[in-house]
Amino acid sequence: YHGVGAFDVESGEPLSASSGSSYTRVFGDTLVKLAEEDSRIIGITAAMCSGTGLDEFAKRFSSPKRFFDVGMAEQTAVTFAAGLASQGFKPVTAVYSTFMQRAYDQILHDICLQNLPVVLALDRAGVVGEDGPTHHGAFDLSYLRHLPNLTVMAPADLSELAAMMVTALELKGPAAIRYPREEGENPPADLPGPLEVGRGRLLREGEDVALVAIGSMVSRAAEAAEWLASQGIEAALFDARFAKPLDKEAIESLAQRCQKVVAIEENVLAGGFGSSVAEYLSDIGMGAIPLLRIGLPDEFIEHGPRDLLLAKYGLDATGIATRVQAFMVSVAEEKEYARAADVSDREVSAG
Repeated sequence: YHGVGAFDVESGEPLSASSGSSYTRVFGDTLVKLAEEDSRIIGITAAMCSGTGLDEFAKRFSSPKRFFDVGMAEQTAVTFAAGLASQGFKPVTAVYSTFMQRAYDQILHDICLQNLPVVLALDRAGVVGEDGPTHHGAFDLSYLRHLPNLTVMAPADLSELAAMMVTALELKGPAAIRYPREEGENPPADLPGPLEVGRGRLLREGEDVALVAIGSMVSRAAEAAEWLASQGIEAALFDARFAKPLDKEAIESLAQRCQKVVAIEENVLAGGFGSSVAEYLSDIGMGAIPLLRIGLPDEFIEHGPRDLLLAKYGLDATGIATRVQAFMVSVAEEKEYARAADVSDREVSAG
């Protein structure tokens, strides 16, 4: 009974049902389609079969057994997946983001160190709403992106999720896909082709500022960009797709052209996606370019509806647009101050 909404007291049935497609459901449906084509695909979870959308997979592939629920033992799920991968299978381990961190040591030693092709599906990444502080998936980008050999992805829409699943299952090493607990846009009509690893996509041209967003923040950044355009600010919008490896070429190009970068993520700022952008720009000598990081603060997120919490922490379209506009003003003021100081210094020197 996590996050219970309004329901009929007599029957227990919810009073309103969603008519859209969720990331969880698209994950489950896509995995079934992929497993129909490849008998090496194995589904694994840790007491989260229905919550991760694996219920249909469990029914379809119970005999011969290709689905395993190991109970509340995420470490076992990950180590079991590593063993299967070492024997030529393609295990997909689906666990809520906040509980996958229990298996951090196993991800490091059993999967990444051995470079085994295990797919980690991290449902409920970011703010999960009424389930509260224990369930918010606020840390996965931070605790995964520094692990060698691991590819880390986050889809901006439902079709991108399906494409990332195809991509992950074709890799020779481990991959993690993190996605939110919400309905999404652009559901896949059929199985898509794989993505080019480490390549994002430019969704909007602009010269004033570069919005580099990942995962659930892409659609909200797109709304923010529309509002900014109405205020005379033309923002480029880039869907990063990959937290690791970064699309370094695209990020460098955007930074050079726009001279202002905003990194947007639904993850804690400490060590997250924005940190990786900042690190890269610093490494190539572009650390002086103004960079704004928008994400979750260094605190445990409280209980509350997802939309309300995103708005509270400035991760809805309005919050993003407001932060970017203030950032633009701040950068302009700093440039004007520096110009005035330079002029004053030259006048003093001349005198």
